[in-house]
Amino acid sequence: MKEIDADPQREVGLSPAGASYEPGRPVVTGPPPRRAAVDWKKWRVESRRSPLKTALYMVGLLMVLFSTTMLPPMGVAWWYDGYEVVLPFAKAMGTMLGLGLLCWLPVCRYKPDLRNRDGFAVVVAFWFLLSLIGALPFMLSTNPHVRLVDAVFETVSGLTTTGATVLSGLDAMPKAIVYYRAQLNFLGGMGVIVLAVALLPMLGVGGMQLYKAETPGPMKDEKLTPRITETAKNLWVIYVALNGVCTLAFWAAGMNFFDALCHSFATLALGGYSTHDASIGYFNSPAIELVAGFFSIVAAVNFALFFLAWRARSLKAIFQDAEFKFCMAVFGAIIATTCFYLYLSGKFPPWEAFYHGFFQTASVITDNGLGTIGYPADWPIFVPLLLLLGSFFGGCVGSTCGGIKAIRFLLLYKQSVREARLLIRPSAQIAVKLGAQPVSDRVMQAVWGFYYLYIFSYCFFSLALTATGVDLVTAFGSVAGCLNNMGIGLGETAVGFAPLNDTATWLLSLAMLIGRFEVFPLLLLFLPDFWK
Repeated sequence: MKEIDADPQREVGLSPAGASYEPGRPVVTGPPPRRAAVDWKKWRVESRRSPLKTALYMVGLLMVLFSTTMLPPMGVAWWYDGYEVVLPFAKAMGTMLGLGLLCWLPVCRYKPDLRNRDGFAVVVAFWFLLSLIGALPFMLSTNPHVRLVDAVFETVSGLTTTGATVLSGLDAMPKAIVYYRAQLNFLGGMGVIVLAVALLPMLGVGGMQLYKAETPGPMKDEKLTPRITETAKNLWVIYVALNGVCTLAFWAAGMNFFDALCHSFATLALGGYSTHDASIGYFNSPAIELVAGFFSIVAAVNFALFFLAWRARSLKAIFQDAEFKFCMAVFGAIIATTCFYLYLSGKFPPWEAFYHGFFQTASVITDNGLGTIGYPADWPIFVPLLLLLGSFFGGCVGSTCGGIKAIRFLLLYKQSVREARLLIRPSAQIAVKLGAQPVSDRVMQAVWGFYYLYIFSYCFFSLALTATGVDLVTAFGSVAGCLNNMGIGLGETAVGFAPLNDTATWLLSLAMLIGRFEVFPLLLLFLPDFWK
């Protein structure tokens, strides 16, 4: 080829974006490489991107969408309570709608281009805004009138499906307030953002980055369908269908329809908000406890497995899954231990030891948090401590539970066995496998990193609570209940979180969000590289 001195303005595509031209430098003639044109196009797109406008656009849309969720509580208030209870929800709806439009209208003509970092920023910003604005119905209500710190705690607890509460006197409260708490559980269960992912394409906005930022677990890149919107819709159809079946089961077991609906929201979301101060213990019914325990375990299964089973018209996809088998084995062992210990302690007769032990174990280790008679204050201390530790286990990834998740414990166990075998045979090539598939080192690194950060967060918040004057048992039990999104504490918080001081309440609100985010999305915002 002939070498000439080229003018970069005429030789379009020969210099990639960012390269400098030096006079006299030899340039190869010929057709410009195809890749260079793509680089120029990418540079033009990047130059027009605005992360701030993208965030405002997405947060504004999500706030407008969420404002419509005030309509069902307004209907319940109109039917049961009267106009004065409708008003707080109407004001909250107007505030959410106004704030959403204030964010969205200035950038409504902007075409957002969501990237991974945008997804994490939008999810974190939206959850924090939602925690503040979702507290308005509690603050504007006259029965009960709730302070800001308590209202935010109650809202965060509902949306993160924790179920820890600072309210009392639920039996005498307006039905709309009680229903609103259950609805927060329902929306937080599958994830408000996943719901938005199903709706945003109607407005011309994709949602893969939001889905990845919202969905917990180490393998969140897997999609059930080619389009992420269809994935979100399918998950929500399964979630709503199971809520319908659970409602009918509670109704058949003896609840009235209102209680059945609210408890189905709490059970399938593993949220734990009840309509009564005594929780499930209010009904004193073996049938209701068995229904609640069964659906708690159902909700702890990966919802993707339900979709695969429905599509294949076979339960093989569920029972052949390695995580499911491990999870059920752990559940069975803890349930059997609890029931046997309750029987030996003489606390309950054999039949009561079984159904109380089955329900309460299923409720706590899946991080549901509904409670039966006397739990945990009047039960043998071994059982609450066992179940508190079990709450770190949670359930399957892709379920509505909190905690560390079964798949991470399974991978950590397999990695520990691998390291022990390598001590015996240092030169052996031993892979960590999940089922028949080897697990990449990148996934194992992420699991170890998450495990470290989770335990570090637990220790940090426990120490922070003791620094505010909370006793040791209450601090460790409360942080476990909130970080694991389980909702039942120990010590002073065994029957409610109202005794805590304001600083401790704010700290636990943050702990619930960190547990719901699974640490990483919030941590990313504090890394300098994230903002470069």
